[in-house]
Amino acid sequence: MLKKAKGPESWMHPATAALHAGFRSDPATKAVCVPIYQNTAYELDGDLSKIANIYNVKEDGYTYTRIINPTTRALERRFAAVDNASDSLAVSSGQAATFIALANLCSGRPGDNVVASPYLYGNTWNLLHNTFRRLGIEARTAENSGPEAFERQIDDRTICLFGECISNPILDPLPLRQLAEMGRRRGVPVVVDNTTTPLVCRPAKLGAHMATYSATKYVCGHGTTLGGIITDYASFPFQEHAERFPLFAGPDEAHGDILWHEAVRDIDDLGKSPALLKARMTWLRDVGACASPFNSFQLLQGLETLHLRMRQHCDNAQAVAEMLKDHPKVSKVTYPSLFTGRKKELADDLFDRNYGFGAMLMFEVSDAASGRILIENVDMLYHVSNVGDARTLITHPVSTTHTTVPREKRIAAGINDGTIRLCVGLEHVDDIMRDLERALSALG
Repeated sequence: MLKKAKGPESWMHPATAALHAGFRSDPATKAVCVPIYQNTAYELDGDLSKIANIYNVKEDGYTYTRIINPTTRALERRFAAVDNASDSLAVSSGQAATFIALANLCSGRPGDNVVASPYLYGNTWNLLHNTFRRLGIEARTAENSGPEAFERQIDDRTICLFGECISNPILDPLPLRQLAEMGRRRGVPVVVDNTTTPLVCRPAKLGAHMATYSATKYVCGHGTTLGGIITDYASFPFQEHAERFPLFAGPDEAHGDILWHEAVRDIDDLGKSPALLKARMTWLRDVGACASPFNSFQLLQGLETLHLRMRQHCDNAQAVAEMLKDHPKVSKVTYPSLFTGRKKELADDLFDRNYGFGAMLMFEVSDAASGRILIENVDMLYHVSNVGDARTLITHPVSTTHTTVPREKRIAAGINDGTIRLCVGLEHVDDIMRDLERALSALG
C-alpha cells in the first residue's frame, strides 16, 4: 500500500488536510505528489493464502482498478479528512455517487423507499422517481421540505432521507439539523448531496450520516474532469436496525456471506466504514462505475485549492448579489445571505461563515424574452448549463435545462420565465459586475 500520512485526526483545518492527508510519498520513488497509477491489475505474488485474504476482505491490498487503485485511494483518504468523514469512496461521476450511495442502503427486498426533498437536480429526480421505481424502490416526496413533511412519509421500509443541502437551482435550504435528529429518533440515515457547497456547508457537523458529491464541480474546479465521491461520517448504527438494513447486520451473499461489521475489524486501510466497504465490494464491483486513475489525479489537484477557491467564490457571489438586488432591471434576487424568516434561520445554520453563502444565485428579469436578451448580451460570462467552474457561468433555464418542462410544473418548482441562474466564478468581481451591467442595459 502507499505510504500514508497520519490520520485525519492530525489535521485541524481542511486546508492542511487537502495537502497532506492520506498520502505522504510514493514508496518506490519518494515522490511527494500522488502518482498516476494508470493501470488495471496488480501482480498477485507471494503466499496464495495471503492473496485469498485480500480477495476475501481479510487483508488490505490491490486487486483490480475497478475496485481499488492507489491514485484513487489517495483521493479517497484525502477527501475524507477534508470532509470530516471516516472514509470516502470515489466513483466515476456525481450521478454514480448518488446511485451507489442510495442503492447500497437497500434491503435486497422489493418495497424499500427513499423520502426526498422535491427540490432536486433534474437527473437526480429522474434517478429516484423513474430508474429506482423500475428497480422496486419508491421515491416519496416531502412536499415542502420541512421536517414534518419528511416524518409523515417514513415507514418501516424507509432506507434514508435525502436532499440537497442547498438545492440547485432554486436555493431552497434543507432543514438538515432537524432531519438528522428525526433520523436518529426513527432509525433512518440522512444522506445529503453537498455538491454545490463543499466546505461551505459541513454535513458532519449538522448530523448528516452520509454525503454525496459531484466532484466534477467545485472539488475539481477547472471544468475538465468527471468524478463523484461518497463520504460516510460513521454516525449511523446500522446494526441496531437489522430489520430495516438486513445486509448490514446479517450475512451478505453478494460477497460470500460476509458480515461487513466484522470484516472491517480485519483490515486497516479499508476498515473505517462498513457501509463504504460494502459499497466498494458489491455495488462498485458489480456496476463498474469506478473513477479512472487520471481523473482521480486531476481531482486531487483541484482539492488542494478548494478552501481558497470557495472563499473567493462566496465573496464574489455576495458582491454580485448585492449589486443585482439594487438594479432597476432585476425584480428579485435569491441568495442565501439575503434570506429572511425561516429560510434565513436555516441558511445561518447550514453555512459556515468562515467561507460564506456559496457561489450560486438566482435573479429575475421581467419575462422570457428579457432572459434571452440578457444571455445573448453577456460577453465574458459563459453561457453553459454546468455549475462549479472557476469561470462565471450563466443560464436561462426556460431556454435550456427546463425547456421541456410544462410551464405550470416549472413555475411550481420556482423557475419562472425570466429566471436566470448564475454561478459566480473567480474572475475579479468588478469585471463580473461590469459584464452583467452591460447585458442588463440591453433590456427594454
